[in-house]
Amino acid sequence: MSNRLFQGVVHQMKDTIDRIIGVIDDSSTIVACSDLSKIGTNDELFSGEIGDTHDTYVKDGFTYKSFGIHVRPDYAVFVEGTDDIAAKYASIISIALSSIKQYYDEKYDRNNFIKNIILDNVLPGDIGIKSRELHFNADINRVVFLINIIVSNEVSAYDVIQNLFPDKNKDFVFNISENDIVLVKEIKNNIDVKDLEKLARSISDTLSSEFFTRVNVGIGTPVMGVKELARSFKEAQMALEVGKVFDTEKNIISYDNLGIARLIYHLPTTLCETFLKEVFKKGSIESLDHETLFTIQRFFENNLNVSETSRKLFVHRNTLVYRLDKIKKLTGLDLREFDHAIIFKIALMVKRYLSADPVKF
Repeated sequence: MSNRLFQGVVHQMKDTIDRIIGVIDDSSTIVACSDLSKIGTNDELFSGEIGDTHDTYVKDGFTYKSFGIHVRPDYAVFVEGTDDIAAKYASIISIALSSIKQYYDEKYDRNNFIKNIILDNVLPGDIGIKSRELHFNADINRVVFLINIIVSNEVSAYDVIQNLFPDKNKDFVFNISENDIVLVKEIKNNIDVKDLEKLARSISDTLSSEFFTRVNVGIGTPVMGVKELARSFKEAQMALEVGKVFDTEKNIISYDNLGIARLIYHLPTTLCETFLKEVFKKGSIESLDHETLFTIQRFFENNLNVSETSRKLFVHRNTLVYRLDKIKKLTGLDLREFDHAIIFKIALMVKRYLSADPVKF
């Protein structure tokens, strides 16, 4: 549709501007031109010298001016001639076409429509009307992935993810900030959470291994209906935030697998502080050194099995028993007893939650 808009503007300008004018897209194809015979042909210049800049560029008797909302330009205007007049024409036309494209996207673009939904920029009553205007199938299962860039390279992670999901009628990719990319993915009914995590892992691995970009990925719950996408997005946001607190070693976090961490995340801080005071004697938790806390972590990971934990820690069984007795003496909790272990586990998570002071959504 953008190409038809561009061609309409170029056609109206061709009599006023007595020069060949046109537009190239990011695949180096001429999509609009006052010389109709050039439409559909390639101009490799755009994929080469001027494809990575928004500045004016002159070559082979033409003046080029790129435009678009992304770091790498989406389109470029070209005007016959290399004089100052050609440069002014190119700048004026690029501004006009960019404004028209922005207006079109806001009114008719599905990608922009989805973005506004998840950011709560569309009134609930307008979503159904707009869906029908865009012939948007609202009754399809979708899920939101939120990709947060931790370490980036010169390669655009946004472009990489777009190339991974090229079907723009089913999947939607857009930026919501400099380091946050949203993928709204169409999925099958009753898809397993493990399959969603596998997909997120493939995105992460591709960015890491091929483009040296490290990301964390939050996964919302699958939803039916376009109105529910905002909820899935908020869940993906929460998954990332909760993961930063409780699962710092993981970079793929699903909202459905947050478990008790999600419950703790919703608790008032005053209630958490009261709970810690009840569980631990004054200063007892602070008296546990790094080695002791590491032992406790491994003890929990091995299902409170003394023999298995001592084997994994490469220490004698009696050494581990001594450490557990020391913990009991300091805190009053015997981790070999299931009820005490649960209380201690939750208390450690609550303390970590209070220390992190995460952002609430």
